[in-house]
Amino acid sequence: MSEKDRHLFSNTVAEFAERFEIDILAYVFMPNHYHLMARTRHANLKTAMQWLGTTYTRRFNNRNSKQGHLFQGRYKSILVEDESYFIGLSCYIHRNPLRAGLVNRLIDYPWSSYPVYAYGKKGPDWLRTEKILSAFDSSDPHAGYRLKVQDYANEEKQLMEDLRHGFILGSEQFAENIRNRFLPETPEIEIPQQKKLAKDMNSGDQIEKAAATLGLDMEKCVQAGRLRGEDKQKRDLLLYLMWNTGLMTNAELGNRFAMTYSAVSHNVASIKKQINQSEQLQSWLAQLNSQFKV
Repeated sequence: MSEKDRHLFSNTVAEFAERFEIDILAYVFMPNHYHLMARTRHANLKTAMQWLGTTYTRRFNNRNSKQGHLFQGRYKSILVEDESYFIGLSCYIHRNPLRAGLVNRLIDYPWSSYPVYAYGKKGPDWLRTEKILSAFDSSDPHAGYRLKVQDYANEEKQLMEDLRHGFILGSEQFAENIRNRFLPETPEIEIPQQKKLAKDMNSGDQIEKAAATLGLDMEKCVQAGRLRGEDKQKRDLLLYLMWNTGLMTNAELGNRFAMTYSAVSHNVASIKKQINQSEQLQSWLAQLNSQFKV
């Protein structure tokens, strides 16, 4: 995007927010993509995003004498649980230019809501900062937000670990509630989120079945800080099984077992070596292979 293109996009976002009654809490316009943190008042996000993409593409093409599509693929949306995740997600969005190496200081990137949050600069009329800034000391909320973003580099990994099924940011209980309320019996193949939820639910059923075969308490696996002895071996065997069958990625296994991505990788590699040296593990694995259908 050129400077004029970004101005055009900003004006289109203003219309988008007003037309569909959507609150924009944070934003960043990158050279080849954008991020919007939006709160909808109605169940109209799909329609709104289609309008935004189509309208801006038409205006961009008219201004630049071009034709064809501008945005590649369908937009990606993340459902956020509640205010407890708002601040972290806004920090993640605002740090995009820094992660991309576009600037050395976030204040130097003008096409972002960061200067508004961190320094009280004037922002577009369609930006709503009250919800997030209200969480900081009222005497100087901008200074509080600056410090939060500066420290946030250490928290980004945790945010990604709380991203469940690739599009739900929140607790496992929240994700389960979304699954139960909104996933139909027959998922629509045109809706990637429904396909992903269905796959993950099937994987969850398979894990429960495998755990029962081994006599392993899944609740204990998730809640225990550290498992030892046979319980740990059985838990790690489940990790290996789900990883080896390709039903779940390391990140998905981490979400399911309350572990970090690196911990999953380490335990899978470790149990893989142990299987070759342990008759007991080989026996358990044979049980799973005979009863566990994927």
